[in-house]
Amino acid sequence: MSALFNFSALLQVIVLLICTATYVHSLWPAILDKNKVGVLGLFWKAARIGERLSPYVSIACFLIAINQLFG
Repeated sequence: MSALFNFSALLQVIVLLICTATYVHSLWPAILDKNKVGVLGLFWKAARIGERLSPYVSIACFLIAINQLFG
């Protein structure tokens, strides 16, 4: 089943996108800062979400891991 039709998989993809964009922005901030609009602006926005809501994103990662372990 595709991640677009499975809500749990879609949430996993979104959280993974946020975590990856935040990590890339911490290593190379110039890559994401010059692309604030357009399609690549999605990664800049995901990095901002990861930086500002990091406790909630980490809790979401933990809950997804628990769900994968026991689900």
